[in-house]
Amino acid sequence: MVYNGKPSRGCQVCRTRRIKCDESRPTCNQCAKSRRQCPGYKDDFDLVLRNETTATQRRAQKAGSKKAAALAKQQRAAIPPSSRQPQTQQTHSSQGLVPILPNTTDETLFTLPAALHIPLETRATCNFVSNFVLMPRQGTESVGFMDYLIPLLKASPDSHLQHAFNACALALLSNRGDAKDPSLPMKAYGEYTKALGATNAALRDPIESKTDAVLAAVLMLGMFENITARRIGDFAWGSHIEGAIQLVKARGRKQIRTKTGLQLFIAVRTQLIVHGLTSAKAPIMGSNWWLSDAVFDPAASACQGLSLKTSELRSEITNRMLTSFARTPGNISTMLALMRRAQSLDLEISRWMLSVPASYRYASYYYPFSPSPRGGSSDGGAIDYANLDIFPGNGSAVHMYPDLMIATVWNLARTTRLILASLTVRCAAWICSPVDYRTTPEYAACARVSAETIDDILAAMPCHLGWRPPADTGGGRSMDLSYSAFACGGGAAEAKGLAGYLATWPLCIAIAMDFMTAEQRAWCKGRLRVIADQVGIRYARILQGLEVRLPSMLIRQDGLMASPFPGAHDFEKMVSEARGMAPAAREAYIKGILKAKADLARAKAAADEEEDGS
Repeated sequence: MVYNGKPSRGCQVCRTRRIKCDESRPTCNQCAKSRRQCPGYKDDFDLVLRNETTATQRRAQKAGSKKAAALAKQQRAAIPPSSRQPQTQQTHSSQGLVPILPNTTDETLFTLPAALHIPLETRATCNFVSNFVLMPRQGTESVGFMDYLIPLLKASPDSHLQHAFNACALALLSNRGDAKDPSLPMKAYGEYTKALGATNAALRDPIESKTDAVLAAVLMLGMFENITARRIGDFAWGSHIEGAIQLVKARGRKQIRTKTGLQLFIAVRTQLIVHGLTSAKAPIMGSNWWLSDAVFDPAASACQGLSLKTSELRSEITNRMLTSFARTPGNISTMLALMRRAQSLDLEISRWMLSVPASYRYASYYYPFSPSPRGGSSDGGAIDYANLDIFPGNGSAVHMYPDLMIATVWNLARTTRLILASLTVRCAAWICSPVDYRTTPEYAACARVSAETIDDILAAMPCHLGWRPPADTGGGRSMDLSYSAFACGGGAAEAKGLAGYLATWPLCIAIAMDFMTAEQRAWCKGRLRVIADQVGIRYARILQGLEVRLPSMLIRQDGLMASPFPGAHDFEKMVSEARGMAPAAREAYIKGILKAKADLARAKAAADEEEDGS
């Protein structure tokens, strides 16, 4: 790093135009007056210090070449004239005299110095920090990610946290393919084994088990599962997150009194939301316990609070469905109340989206779609949606967010809305059975909201994965997502590991929804493949291969489509089985089916009369 002296703190547009910037927040008035999009301001650290690593390598190689040439000259001068071979021979050609260098056995005369050798472990560490450790930018309300990690590693070297960090760093470097070393996976699993043993030993200590380093190590072990898991049976992320939740419970409310403790608490809360919404488990201690006094970003905390309430609601609905909920008037009223709660939560999320502060607003960029050679065939054939950077539907819209974590909060709100739509339709299907639930107004409303939400999720993905609008199309760099807050490393035009890691959850939920088109699903699976193969988050491959459809598969599981009432018969299956019988036996069999169907209709009518009378 090189100190640059006192820097200009103006925005890049004013510096390029060589005019004085008034440094207003969030945008300067000079750009506003000239109707230009202000790109904002660089971090003070980037202004004062400049990364000189590449330039230093070039200077070292140049100096080494000069030193080798000088050494060769000295060695030639030390050879006696009588024993010297002719330095050059000359041969005639049509172009004149051509000098030919003599053969020499002294390879050192022409050997260039090797490039600087960087240890593999150092490369892995730098790669992980530059991809996952997000630092809050000074002078803004931006939120970091794992910014507690570096101070904890410095405070506890060669500990269980260090082993867990090494495991994640080596695994990520191996997955990204930057290092052609076949021993990387084994080294990563070796560090993972050491981390498991050291963490288990620390958990047995009643005092050490409540330290920040232990909780951070458990979170890192969960991330290792995300980076390395290749099969659903190997995916132990949930076990680590449940362990982290129990640690937070044991640490109590006093853990949020320190900055690091609050950051870890919010990190576990974020993982708890994802775990609860996927496994239909209600958060322990209740949603209010996880929200009270633990607010770092008010807008993000409000969104997480709605997601926690959705997790509680899904757990309650799932438990009632799995306990053979009888269709009594009281139970129907209960299910109606649950459906109204889901609709009310969806309305609250919609209000949250309309009331977010100005710093949470995003810009929509509509990119004119023309399939690239890898995205469509040159002869006008079918488009390969899986290889497109931007989904061509919805006007080829791309959302440009001011910050990566802000984009993540928006996607959390959208995935929560999709889950609420699934819960609403599931409740409506139970209430209206045996009528087709797809004819209900609840289904029509959820289908419309889900389609719009899926479009927004797809529009947010290109920036997550490193896409930027071309400079000559008017999009410019002014709407560019800023990655300057990462702890080290540049490369704003490449997909960061953290961005891919955070994109897997909304992509997974969107793919699972019944309301997604086949083209959208193919595009999302292509993005998951990019996250797995290029970004290095292997469990995205697991999500890409899942064939789940919500809410239709849950409704079938509830027995609402094929068998809407307890004890009901599958009459279509019975009729198909009767086709292979003898005529007389088939006639008697069908009469029995019709009698059973009539008895079921009478039982249903009696239940409806009882409900009307109550």
